[in-house]
Amino acid sequence: MWQAEARVDLDAIRENVARLRAGTSAELMAVVKGDGYGHGMLPAATAALDAGADWLGVCTLDEALNLRRAGLTAPVLAWLLAPGLPLHEGVAADVDLAAATVGQLAELAAAGERAGRATRTHLKIDTGLSRGGATIDDWPDLLEAAAKAQADGVIEVVGVWSHFVHADSPGHPTTDRQLAVFHEALAMTERSGLRPRHRHLANSAATLTRPDTHFDLVRPGIAIYGLSPVAGERFGLRPAMTARARVVLTKRVPADTGVSYGHTYRTERETTLAVVPLGYADGVPRHASNVGPVLLGGRVRTIAGRVCMDQIVLDCGDDPVAAGDVATLFGSGADGEPTADDWAAAIDTINYEIVTRFGSARVPRVYDGQVP
Repeated sequence: MWQAEARVDLDAIRENVARLRAGTSAELMAVVKGDGYGHGMLPAATAALDAGADWLGVCTLDEALNLRRAGLTAPVLAWLLAPGLPLHEGVAADVDLAAATVGQLAELAAAGERAGRATRTHLKIDTGLSRGGATIDDWPDLLEAAAKAQADGVIEVVGVWSHFVHADSPGHPTTDRQLAVFHEALAMTERSGLRPRHRHLANSAATLTRPDTHFDLVRPGIAIYGLSPVAGERFGLRPAMTARARVVLTKRVPADTGVSYGHTYRTERETTLAVVPLGYADGVPRHASNVGPVLLGGRVRTIAGRVCMDQIVLDCGDDPVAAGDVATLFGSGADGEPTADDWAAAIDTINYEIVTRFGSARVPRVYDGQVP
């Protein structure tokens, strides 16, 4: 018997990847950073590869090395690298690494020299996000340093890439401006004598809505887990995660009873309260207090009062709910339960945040579909 679980349908991940794969002639990188957006990095990666993904994308060196230790041999790119990391371990494990400054490039070159093989390098251009990446003004210096390091045999420039600002808002003019900067950076790269084989810019939203941005490789993340990056559009994707728990107790209370910390909720009449053993230590956002939707007893109810570390309370009126009944916070919506999109709307966030919160020692992931 289980108390709480995050249930992940690996067949849904496979279906989503296959759908994305069919929509592009580019290679496809399944992004599995953040422990597979809360779905479990290794099972998600294996399911994505089963369905035709060509690459895996992660943020950190440790994430990349964990994929290798699990025996996954597909190309892997890791792109968020602090100074001083043992990058030679990534080079030795055949992990592609990213650089956006001359200093980062020097670390990749040193790693290649130590590993005895050229570091497969993706140079990042900042096309407008103002986060990672070299500005267009700094790009020539990065290209010059990269060309020299490649001539020295310590790196191999295999990719040029960037990241969109507003691809989740189809038609936003920023997307076209970024695409123009990316083309400019590619032209400068070619003039420098570098010939990267993998030019990549498209995230989930651009993979689904902007085929002119696909180049050689697309990098869908949230879409492979069945969640749409574009508000109001589903694209035929199937959400893979369901978060649920069993009610631990119910009780009748009179009208005007304060519920949970601070008594921010008071009952309007005599009612039944149900205690559900999921709280902010398990992934339920505390700002879902008094607004988070939960399916219990055939009806969607709103969390009554503040979300606690370990539990939430639901006001069930006179409905016949009991200890042991299943309360579903979110899922695919196929059985009337709220979705991650419903939760995101309720607390003014994005569906990414909802799913990445779940999956812990107290909320184990349980996998449906053929487990790799």
